[in-house]
Amino acid sequence: MPATVAGLHATTSQEPADFAVPTGREEEWRFTPLRRLRGLHADAPLGSAGASVSVDAAPEIDCSERSRPAADSAFLPVDRVSARAFAAARHATVVTVPKETAASRATVVTVRGSGATSATAAHTIIDVQPYGRAVVVIDQRGSGTFADNVEISVADGGDLTVVAVADWDDDAVQVSHHLATLGRDARLKHIAVTLGGSLVRLSPTVRYAGPGGDAELYGLCFADAEQHLEHRLFVDHEMPNCRSRVRYKGALRGAGAHTVWIGDVLIRPQATGTDTYEYNRNLVLTDGAHADSVPNLEILTGEVIGAGHASANGRLDDEHLFYLQARGIPLDEARRLVIRGFFGELIARIGVPELEERIAAEIEAELS
Repeated sequence: MPATVAGLHATTSQEPADFAVPTGREEEWRFTPLRRLRGLHADAPLGSAGASVSVDAAPEIDCSERSRPAADSAFLPVDRVSARAFAAARHATVVTVPKETAASRATVVTVRGSGATSATAAHTIIDVQPYGRAVVVIDQRGSGTFADNVEISVADGGDLTVVAVADWDDDAVQVSHHLATLGRDARLKHIAVTLGGSLVRLSPTVRYAGPGGDAELYGLCFADAEQHLEHRLFVDHEMPNCRSRVRYKGALRGAGAHTVWIGDVLIRPQATGTDTYEYNRNLVLTDGAHADSVPNLEILTGEVIGAGHASANGRLDDEHLFYLQARGIPLDEARRLVIRGFFGELIARIGVPELEERIAAEIEAELS
């Protein structure tokens, strides 16, 4: 019998030894090709020299680098790779939004992989203090093997947008965990853009520390031949009167292209008044590409405003293509127009014009 959503996310620990080495038979690892992880899930050495991190901060934002002793952190990894990265990262990049401060522009955290043969561990902290407002972009490029954690805290009344762009070189491998905690009436918009890398596995988790929290999680990915792009989300409703919306879209083409989307939503008994919905749609553009989409919703109270999910994998709509061709648009251009429209509403949610233009251009390049 399959494990419940609560059971899948029950173990949290800062100690790697508390997690068994995955074999691939576990529910949370069954879609991930472990042989391609370069030992991140086992005992491959983890250092800090394989990537550089720089921050271009808005003038109102405080940035620093500090040591991250385990005893001083409330961050709790949920799997072995996250725990290993937590233990190995000796410093953290910290972005702080002061109380009642509204940032005038986006803050960009740039991560550049150097192609080092040894794996790299990293830790990033985004701390939004009460009633702070900011946009933070995590821009990841280059080559290498990475295990990293992003710790997000949005205090009471805060409002944060995080855009995580995985634009790695073709040979890069990344396993990343984003853990967000929302205070009373706090808002988070989290957008994952995954285009590059040989294998990328991103696990965003949202927890509520007070009533009235609002989380919107969006994502888009485009997988080419032999790429494995995996997104595993967990929204843990444990406070009353909170809201969550999840909307992810993917496109795949080429032999061996593989996307995985797992959407886990748990509504605990005390989370009355919850309003949640998750949605995933994938366009399979060629033979030999494969998309896995698994929404999971566990409801432990009958007093909810709404709770639902939807998932669909399919080809381009023949009626859409026929409509465009009937107006003199060639088939190849008609396909590109449909795919642009498919991703366009998610790109528009980023809210950073120069980044929206870049992502649109990179998807256009994928289509070419």
